[in-house]
Amino acid sequence: MELPPPFDPTVLAHPDPEATLSGPPTPWASLPAPARRDGPPWWMTEMIDAEPALAGRVLRRLGIIRRSSGVPGVPAKLEAPGRDTPAGRLAAAIRTALEAGDPVVVTGCGTSEHGAMAFAAIVADAAERAGIRGSGKPGSVLTRQAFEASLAPQRGGLIIGISHEGGTGATLAALTAAAARRAKVAAVTVSRLAPIGGLSPLILETAEIDRSWCHTIGYLSPILAGVAVGAALTGEAGDADPGVIRPLLAAGLEQATSAERIAAELGGCREMIVVASGADTAAGRELALKVEEATWLPAAFRETETFLHGHLPAMDGATGLVLILADRAGREARSARAQQALAAAARIGMRPGAILAADLDREWPAFLAPAGRLLVPEAPSLPGPVAALIGTATPLQLLTERLARARGTDPDPIRRDQLAYREAAALAE
Repeated sequence: MELPPPFDPTVLAHPDPEATLSGPPTPWASLPAPARRDGPPWWMTEMIDAEPALAGRVLRRLGIIRRSSGVPGVPAKLEAPGRDTPAGRLAAAIRTALEAGDPVVVTGCGTSEHGAMAFAAIVADAAERAGIRGSGKPGSVLTRQAFEASLAPQRGGLIIGISHEGGTGATLAALTAAAARRAKVAAVTVSRLAPIGGLSPLILETAEIDRSWCHTIGYLSPILAGVAVGAALTGEAGDADPGVIRPLLAAGLEQATSAERIAAELGGCREMIVVASGADTAAGRELALKVEEATWLPAAFRETETFLHGHLPAMDGATGLVLILADRAGREARSARAQQALAAAARIGMRPGAILAADLDREWPAFLAPAGRLLVPEAPSLPGPVAALIGTATPLQLLTERLARARGTDPDPIRRDQLAYREAAALAE
């Protein structure tokens, strides 16, 4: 398996999307400020472009392999992670906890919290499809915000910390507090040399670091870890097929024109609302965060149904709206309610955009998303949550990056190149 090159702060670009990204600084340290650029492509741009190729490398590191048949003309066989792989070891710990009736909690902060939500959705679906005893109970695999998890730690079971760089204080505190109450600890991070790696031997290393502070690799990496663990639980290698996942990620990158159209429509808004439900919730929350980090536009997330219960009076034609709908579960009901939400938004002067499953694009009238649509291929061979969360990752990131261009902001430093914001961040550390 290819190792990432050493971290080099003097490298000012990563223009080859096929090339392996660097690892974190050695010895481990928090990522320094991204090298300043005068305009796009930003570091964020290059990180998004690198994601289709990155996906295969991360999945291989975690245990997905394509084994040669050794017979000319017979294709190589894709194999799910075995018990001696990183994904297989974590899958075994999840299985043990679920079968004992113990909680499995996934936790993180910021982008990593959204990665934790996605990881939990993928793993919960895989465990139930695998018929693991206890997996069908509500809340058997759940997400908790790290600060809250540190204040009221679980008793026993398994806690999985998601932290891209591996040094988030609240996440470390949550894992430490749970361990003190006899919970087993695991983590998904870039390197076991990070502080989080000292809390457990059960570490899934994704190895390649996000060079922008507006994390995109940091969102996709734990999703890929969840995909690998899910395949280990079901034993179905096709649940994590890089040959399907790579083009699904690439499809989002091929829609730059549509992303620019939506960004032009919404760039001058007073604030933005992101609406989603089901497996798309993690993507919706991540888009709202990315918009605020990268473009400085106030943004908020609303569940599809919640959006229609009391929030509309605060909105008007100056409010931007993006609706995300790629989840296959309950698709008919979600689609009907989402169309009602968009119609209501249009009635008060809003011009919504959408990140939408391709099959729905053929069904929905054009007036429902006049700002434009980014389409997500259906990927029917992948489990529903995997298809939705992988399929929406690059569209939401590309839309954010183009919105930053439209608003004239540099997404990479998340405004910490300005003294007040840099000092505000330091006060919160």
